Amino acid sequence: MRVFPAPPARRVPRAVRAVLCWLPGTVACGLLLACAAGIDPALPEVTGGDGRASAPTVIAGRRSLMPAAAVPARRASTAYRAPRPRIVPREAWLTPNAPTPPPARYANRVEALFVHHTDSPNRYDCADAPRIIRALHAGQAGARKWDDIGYNFLVDRCGTLYEGRAGGTERPVVGAHTQGFNHRSAGVAAIGTFTAGTPVPKAMTDAIAALAAWKLGLSGIDPRGAALLVSTNNLSRFPTGTAAALRAVAGHSNGYATHCPGAALTARLPTIRETAARLQGRQDASP
Repeated sequence: MRVFPAPPARRVPRAVRAVLCWLPGTVACGLLLACAAGIDPALPEVTGGDGRASAPTVIAGRRSLMPAAAVPARRASTAYRAPRPRIVPREAWLTPNAPTPPPARYANRVEALFVHHTDSPNRYDCADAPRIIRALHAGQAGARKWDDIGYNFLVDRCGTLYEGRAGGTERPVVGAHTQGFNHRSAGVAAIGTFTAGTPVPKAMTDAIAALAAWKLGLSGIDPRGAALLVSTNNLSRFPTGTAAALRAVAGHSNGYATHCPGAALTARLPTIRETAARLQGRQDASP
């Protein structure tokens, strides 16, 4: 059998070899820079509560290249859930001829509960709570021309919880309760005024704790922990685009310059957090 000699090997030009050696390192560097800049074409654009892309995070005075809303809030296991408390539907207080609000806007989850007070009289019969809520709704959706009542929930001094803003109690409805931090949060308003020295009914704080345990438990949030929320409004305590680490159960004044929910109710927030944690079944919660 005749054996043919192998063809001579072709030499790769020196310029081509240099490019081939340089290319992998350049690609790798490019990918690292893309990761550092928070760019991932496989991920959807991160948006704030107003639908605009979130600005870069500002944490401890440093600018982060990762979109702030992409930084996950500190969450615990979703195994810590609490039963849904009884919530009176909005149909129980809303007048039959009330205008239909526009379609609700939703976040992907609720990571914080802001506590408010309504700054209204404390001496009321709990049977009058629906009338009081109607008046609040008329003031916000009527006189102020908001699209609906701003609070997601309200609670009277007897501990009865009411559905406020339309959209579904179990869904992450974007409310209008805390300037700059309505996205990924819910707001509950205690009916009354709770300035320093004002007694806060235990039934009311127990109901807020039950709401916090259930609502935050849907996202696996420890009520004693923190949530990383991104400001969407310069009128808040934090400029637009700032990532603020706030308590998972916070007072209105933590996100906005106000005295709400009053010094007396603010002083009860630590107890509310601990009670909510126990209701979630967290064994390390204080008795």
